[in-house]
Amino acid sequence: MRFIETELPGAFVIEGDPIGDERGEFVRIFCAEEFKDHGLNPHVAQCSVSVNRARGTLRGMHFQLGPQSECKLVRCLRGAIYDVIVDLRPDSPTYTRWTAVELAYGSHRLIYVPEGMAHGFQTLQDDTEVAYQMSRAFSPAHYRGVRYNDPAFAICWPAPVICVSERDRGYPDFAP
Repeated sequence: MRFIETELPGAFVIEGDPIGDERGEFVRIFCAEEFKDHGLNPHVAQCSVSVNRARGTLRGMHFQLGPQSECKLVRCLRGAIYDVIVDLRPDSPTYTRWTAVELAYGSHRLIYVPEGMAHGFQTLQDDTEVAYQMSRAFSPAHYRGVRYNDPAFAICWPAPVICVSERDRGYPDFAP
């Protein structure tokens, strides 16, 4: 596996190295020891999948607060997404900045989202499926979000947003 740090400290794009033969491919996408060696949290408390029907669907920007703050490892299982993370760590030199990576079926790329960052994505194809590994179980009391189109972040989404939940549309303007 290759660990490529993004411009947001602690956030990594992880690329698997496929081994192929006449049967197909084998790719390692997670190794607790390698995650530890790169200073990443290898703990997995919960795994989830989202299935998205239409291109242009947006999910995000979500995170958990305080003692339930979580790391995420995200991979696209079918289709393709434009995956975005926003640094919400007040002491970070990249506070309120965002970065994005395209994740697609067959690319063997993942993104590691550290604690203190909001995460979301926009689907680039119909029938897109996304898998998440989280370091903490979902906690409704600690669940928060920031608006995907908040001017404080000025995220540039690649396509018109055609489907977004009422909750994700309704977050107030971010106040640092």
